[in-house]
Amino acid sequence: MSKIPYSGKSQQARQGQVPQNVPADPLAPAENLPAENPLLEDPDALAARLADSEDFVRNNRNVLLGILAAVVLAVVGGFGYYTWRTQQNQQAQASMFRAVNNWEADSLSKAVKGDGKAPGLTTVANEYGNTKAGNLANFYAGVASLKQGKYKEALDFLEDFSSDDYLVQSRAYSLMGDAQLELNKPKEAADLYAKAADHNANEYFSPGYLLKEATARELASDSEGALKAYGRIISEYPTAQEVGEARQYKAKLEK
Repeated sequence: MSKIPYSGKSQQARQGQVPQNVPADPLAPAENLPAENPLLEDPDALAARLADSEDFVRNNRNVLLGILAAVVLAVVGGFGYYTWRTQQNQQAQASMFRAVNNWEADSLSKAVKGDGKAPGLTTVANEYGNTKAGNLANFYAGVASLKQGKYKEALDFLEDFSSDDYLVQSRAYSLMGDAQLELNKPKEAADLYAKAADHNANEYFSPGYLLKEATARELASDSEGALKAYGRIISEYPTAQEVGEARQYKAKLEK
């Protein structure tokens, strides 16, 4: 007995059935057969498509050249702007160097206004405010003005400052709160202290900002807000050193 297994195809062959697309005559042209590789392009269709592309480019030559010119200008302009910004920042850093030395030496007036040999922080902030060094000059000038008792100027400088460093930015909000408090605006000060506490809140600095917020709320006759701030210190930062003061002041306020 043959060991060749049964095949439906062999059965079809025995019955004289011919599969579709296979010519009965092996010498007949295989026009109806599928392409050996369906991924291959028809050369005639490919040539026609290329001709259409050439016609499109020819008919829209001015538009395409305009788009190309715009792209080139954007790249060149972006590189030029980056170079200019880098140069501006370097100039700002050079101008700011002596002012920072005066600031650190507590020569605040010279730091802010200049010492005759180099410009002060105010000049650097105004002329190079769009650079990193100019932005930092706003912070230094704000702190110096706050120490000098020029609270409105301090507020203006600090409002123009921004930082990706969450600790420095929180500090800036708190200093703005100090300026508002000195300007007899306890509610505005309290809001800024709360902003400082909530800006990337952490157990090291947020409790102190919340304590300042609570004090400002009390000055603004907002007992409910003060109690809430004290309560946040106690519940959210139970190991902070400000907890003792918060409990004491909260108890007095609740009487």
